[in-house]
Amino acid sequence: MPQHSTTKTPLALLNSLRLLSAISFGVILACTATAQNPAINTAKTDRPYFNDKKAPNAEDLQAIQQLLQASKNKVRQATVCIQIGQGSGSGVIVSEDGLVLTAAHVSTGVNKELTVVMEDGKEYKARSLGLNSENDAAMIQITDKGTFPFVEIEPAKTRENASTKLGDWIFSLGHSGGFDKQRGSGLRLGRLVRIAEHTIQSDCTLIGGDSGGPLFDINGLLIGIHSRVGAVTDVNMHVPIHVFHTHWEAMKKGEFIGKGPFAKKPVKGQAFIGIAVEKVTKGLKITDIDKDSVADKADINIGDIITKINGNAVKEKADIINVMKDKATGDEITLTYIKKDGTKTTELKLKLGTR
Repeated sequence: MPQHSTTKTPLALLNSLRLLSAISFGVILACTATAQNPAINTAKTDRPYFNDKKAPNAEDLQAIQQLLQASKNKVRQATVCIQIGQGSGSGVIVSEDGLVLTAAHVSTGVNKELTVVMEDGKEYKARSLGLNSENDAAMIQITDKGTFPFVEIEPAKTRENASTKLGDWIFSLGHSGGFDKQRGSGLRLGRLVRIAEHTIQSDCTLIGGDSGGPLFDINGLLIGIHSRVGAVTDVNMHVPIHVFHTHWEAMKKGEFIGKGPFAKKPVKGQAFIGIAVEKVTKGLKITDIDKDSVADKADINIGDIITKINGNAVKEKADIINVMKDKATGDEITLTYIKKDGTKTTELKLKLGTR
């Protein structure tokens, strides 16, 4: 088991944090205003001196505030709300073409359709790529065309080479409780209080909706993604960026890594269309459609004749059964069918449901 380090809170630090809370509150209020859209600064910066001080004084706190104010607007432009079904989480764009890092429990799976909401409220279609279900790391790709603001990520590929250390000042962003255009993404200032092999912990206050959002060092460099969040800071954990580096290419290719617990791989053979068919001369005629199934919600009707699935001719009921053996909930198939009046051949792409 990896060794975990923790910081203690001396009296001097508690006194300093009273002043810090006032500064943080002012920063959070400033962050609720509409942010500008400057180019993302990818220049490397030196390690701030105050990271190596156990208890900051007033001058240190002013230096922290200045660096935070200098970077917050840039990174907020790239912090997004991710909506899937009735739920939502957060993420952050890391490339000009719209690659997003988030948590696996936010994307929930591979090849799922999502909506990405920018800081100004503009919405883009997106699709989940791969994920690491054991470490709660995931990627999403915005599929709508555009040039997107993005953040610089920590280049370190191992825990030992990470630029951040225990006690460093950091800040978090996220769409707490869901997207709110008037409020914008919430910003919290804190310090790293624990570093483990595959997780880091901060004392930033996070709640539901922040999951998948970014954790930055004080210079605005992305160092982690929010994983477990809660009202008590002891439960707030982040996925360090070196975990993403380790599985970068596999996730970009859409691979599902691991066996949970943060995401469950769909089981083949559990997918469901929701139709009954009988053999006819031209293919398979639909004789019944289950209520509320994917077929019921699609543009197909009793009496339509299915001639192909995924481009392959179907003549027997067994042809459909053989296709469905290898399909999981959320997979897609393409039906080619003749309308029941015999006048039109149509293609329809269906996302499969569950039994």
